Amino acid sequence: MPSFAPLTPDALVSLVADRCLARAGRTRVAVDGAEAAAPGEFATRVAARLRSVGRPAEVVELADFLLPASQRLELGREDPDSYRDRWFDYAALAREVLDPLSGPGPAQWLPRLRDPATDRSIRAQRQPAPENLVLLVAGPMLLGRWLDFDLSVALQVDERVLRERTPAELGFTVDGVLEHEAELDEEPDILVRYNHPERPAAALAS
Repeated sequence: MPSFAPLTPDALVSLVADRCLARAGRTRVAVDGAEAAAPGEFATRVAARLRSVGRPAEVVELADFLLPASQRLELGREDPDSYRDRWFDYAALAREVLDPLSGPGPAQWLPRLRDPATDRSIRAQRQPAPENLVLLVAGPMLLGRWLDFDLSVALQVDERVLRERTPAELGFTVDGVLEHEAELDEEPDILVRYNHPERPAAALAS
């Protein structure tokens, strides 16, 4: 069992930011968490902390890398298995964001792929990647996808809390997330108990 240490929210942000600062070159960070854990908000706070000390940092939301509706909704609008395996375009995330940042030299990355409202590709401009960029990718079920991250953070929420905080219209997503977590065999570098974001606790991988 991992050993968790209680932290303040600000200390948790500092912990993740310090881990990023300890790495040279471009650093790709997974902030894995269900929507109820608000991983995008946490990633944004880490990025702001990094920028405050002069390290360039950006956030990519997995929700901006959806598969087309024809694939997402093929088995219905509220199918947990579809949410788990057919909702997000993890391959595009790797191709357009993570892989280009894997080595030295000039590189560009795509901030957004698809507009969920129109189901059309977004004509987003590719962004240049400074040599010391920290790119945080926030969203559910990032671990266990063979994605090439340099650092991973998992915001862990218990089933009861997950069901309570997930909006009713997205209730079907909970089972997909839980099934993915149950079969996951990849440990994050930083595991965070996040039932109470104002009182988190973190365990570091050995």
